[in-house]
Amino acid sequence: MRVNRALTLTAIGGALVAWFAAAATSNREVAPPIVLPAPRVDRQGADLAKEIARLHDRLRPDATPRQPARNLFAYHMPTVRREMTAAAAPTPPAVSEAAAPAAPPLPPLKLAGIAEDDGPDGPIRTAIISAEGQLFLVKVGDTIGSRYRVGRVAAEVVELIDTIDGSVRRLALK
Repeated sequence: MRVNRALTLTAIGGALVAWFAAAATSNREVAPPIVLPAPRVDRQGADLAKEIARLHDRLRPDATPRQPARNLFAYHMPTVRREMTAAAAPTPPAVSEAAAPAAPPLPPLKLAGIAEDDGPDGPIRTAIISAEGQLFLVKVGDTIGSRYRVGRVAAEVVELIDTIDGSVRRLALK
C-alpha cells in the first residue's frame, strides 16, 4: 500500500505544480505600457540645452585674428605706407629751379559741435572738432595737432590759425 499511496501523492503533487505553472503563465497578449508625453517644461529644457551647446560651439573661434598686434586702447593708428624702391620708381622729369615745392595737403577737419557754458564775462564756448581719427575739445588759444591754433569760437563758426603760414581756416556747423 505504500507504493500506491506514494504514486497517488506524486500524481496529485504533479497536477498541482502544473496547475500553478499554468496560472503563472498565460497566453494572453500583454498590452504595451502607457507612455505619457514629456511635460512641456522638459521639452523646453531640452531645447534650451541644445541652444546652449550651439552657443558654446560659437564661442570657440576657428580663425585667428588678422591683426594680432592691434592696440585696443588706441583710437586711431596711422597707416604705414611703404615707399617704392628706387629701382621700381619711375624717374621724375627734370624739375626747373623756378618751381616751388608743393604745399602739404590740409588735414581734414570737421566741426562736430559747439558747447557753451555761462561765464562771468559771457559764454565760454568749447569747439568739438574731429580730425585724423580723433576728437579735440578746444577753446580759444588751444592747439590742434602741431599745425593749428584756435583763434575764435563763435556760435556756429570756429576760426583756426595755421601756425606754418598764418592763414585762417574757418569751420562751420553743417
